[in-house]
Amino acid sequence: MKLTVVGCSGSFPSVESACSSYLVEADGFRLLLDMGNGALGELQRHTGLYDLDAIFLSHLHADHCIDMTGYFVTRYYRHDGGRAPSLPVYGPEGTEERLGAAHAALPTPDAMSKVFDFHTLKAGTFEIGPFQVRTERMRHPVETYGIRLEHGGRTLTYSGDTGPCESLHKLAEDSDLFLCEASFLHGKEDIPELHLNGREAGEYAHRAGAGSLLLTHIPPWTDAQRNLRDAREVFGGPVELAARGAVHLV
Repeated sequence: MKLTVVGCSGSFPSVESACSSYLVEADGFRLLLDMGNGALGELQRHTGLYDLDAIFLSHLHADHCIDMTGYFVTRYYRHDGGRAPSLPVYGPEGTEERLGAAHAALPTPDAMSKVFDFHTLKAGTFEIGPFQVRTERMRHPVETYGIRLEHGGRTLTYSGDTGPCESLHKLAEDSDLFLCEASFLHGKEDIPELHLNGREAGEYAHRAGAGSLLLTHIPPWTDAQRNLRDAREVFGGPVELAARGAVHLV
């Protein structure tokens, strides 16, 4: 599997990066995990507008899904005059309605479903293209799912947004690469139903026996280097900060 970081900023875009979006490729199949603020522009550096095969939306906060409204425009009003084929979109219950409301002026009430084939996420196992997929409900103020992708004997786990929860450990167990949010600073913020800090992300990686840890969703006001140090104190494997445009082979 090839992971490309399209955007990794938490809560709002930074001067260095768009918000959460990650392109995962295997066997010619392109799966996008989230499409937050600014991600649609960055995505075009790595793939064509009509070359995605499926999209997974972990939850419906704007920094993980809002650029889907712009992507709707590109698919509904395709420049060659034809509508783009329907694209599978996996998201929490109400995804179509949320995106329709965010767009605000749809040409018809069912316009979103003309270009997106919506699938409602639940905790469980299924397939997306060549990937064996497992999803678990995370601990966040809105319905949120982490995702575990397996292909060719390798495993990538993406936490989505979450506070501490046992389901994150189960999802990340024995992952080769653990892409984990680290929004807060250890000793500063403590809102257990919202986000993790760098130390907690390291602890989950250690407990899960992950091969390596990639910290993401760090807001511009959070000290990323502090989170990196905190994670390394408790996890002995390789730890990096997600960076826009970085490519990781899993």
